[in-house]
Amino acid sequence: MRDRRKCLLKKNEIVLNDYARMCREADHLEPEMFDKYEVQRGLRDKNGNGVVTGLTNVSRIESFQMINGVKTPCEGKLWYRGYDCIELVKGFKGRRFGFEEVSYLLLFGKLPDEKQLKDFREILIACRTLPTNFTRDVIMKAPSSDIMNSLTRSVLTLASYDKECNDTSIENVLRQSFRLIGVFPMLAVYGYHAYNHYQNDDSMYIHRPSRKLSTAENLLMMLRPDMKYTQLEAAVLDTALVLHMEHGGGNNSTFTTRVVTSSGSDTYSVIAAALSSLKGPKHGGANIKVVEMMREIEANVSDWEDEDAVRAYLKKILNKEAFDRKGLIYGMGHAVYSLSDPRAQVFKSFVHQLASAKGREKDFALYSMIERLAPQVIAEKSRIYKGVSANVDFYSGFVYSMLEIPLEMFTPIFAIARIVGWSAHRIEELINMDKIIRPAYKSVMQEREYVGRDDR
Repeated sequence: MRDRRKCLLKKNEIVLNDYARMCREADHLEPEMFDKYEVQRGLRDKNGNGVVTGLTNVSRIESFQMINGVKTPCEGKLWYRGYDCIELVKGFKGRRFGFEEVSYLLLFGKLPDEKQLKDFREILIACRTLPTNFTRDVIMKAPSSDIMNSLTRSVLTLASYDKECNDTSIENVLRQSFRLIGVFPMLAVYGYHAYNHYQNDDSMYIHRPSRKLSTAENLLMMLRPDMKYTQLEAAVLDTALVLHMEHGGGNNSTFTTRVVTSSGSDTYSVIAAALSSLKGPKHGGANIKVVEMMREIEANVSDWEDEDAVRAYLKKILNKEAFDRKGLIYGMGHAVYSLSDPRAQVFKSFVHQLASAKGREKDFALYSMIERLAPQVIAEKSRIYKGVSANVDFYSGFVYSMLEIPLEMFTPIFAIARIVGWSAHRIEELINMDKIIRPAYKSVMQEREYVGRDDR
């Protein structure tokens, strides 16, 4: 019986290989065809600029300026509802946590006063509850090492507990958005603990969120077995959440949010689609690749202060001779920013503080060296149409590792922040929507005469 099963598996593998070969033959398109038909691949022009497909008042990215009629790269800026995100972070740095305050800004278009912020916090606190036995019956059942899949499953299941699931009025969508913002930390952290218990044979911890703590504080408290954290750790995580909260309407997951919203779908389905987009390694999973790459560099370069040795290893990575052999120095470059990613600049100041507190100055020095050397190595290898600089993923993975956050939680933390931006864009799309978003594809197939089965 076992031999027969092995034989069937082998046969199925051969069949799948044949099917895959047929797919590649049937679906292959020559690259020059995209130029011939003036198709902007990935909704980008030849210079990498995104095709404008909508309007938004939620946020803006700035990477170029027009100087004497010439499009000129500039230091990157990120604006939330008209406010420079760096100024927002400076506004609450060292005095208070900003996640809730900036969430209010993105959802309602203005910064809250003390009473408005207090009322909004009370709403989010009230939303930090899950249906009875949800943790046991949903999250702990069939736990996965892919916490993003666990998170997506939980979101879709929550729809079953919502009697107004399909009501797309702004009032109801706001209620649903508050609920998801409130429970996302619980869904992600509990999903991780379930996986860590059942698949890694570790102890199970289910800490309930505290009404007295901010989102960042609750995240660390629920994640850690001893529930302890420092104020610096919580402040750094809070800043990370603010910086990841929103990034213009053109990123993949936010565009997904607006596309699915335009079909009239419910909030839970929309956010599940956004989560599925974010989990991709080309989007929200990039900081994991940075940490893995840095671990390999540390293991293979004996002297981390030797610039020539570090430069040589970066060249090996770029030449597909090291790491994952894809020729990418992860954490370098961005689809929009050229000279700098403002989020990375903010992160770096906090990284230095945290590295000093954690005794990881040597690691920080290596990151700083690679931030400086990598653009030079990339420029030597390739002719690039814009500058290359460290992006937010370069430092965020290092931050999360110093916060003792497991790799499996890196992308879910991104989602815990970005649910706010998705909610703001969904509401904006609902208010202004009049047509379903429907892109056009140019068909290049050849017409053929039908052939009967006996003559094929």
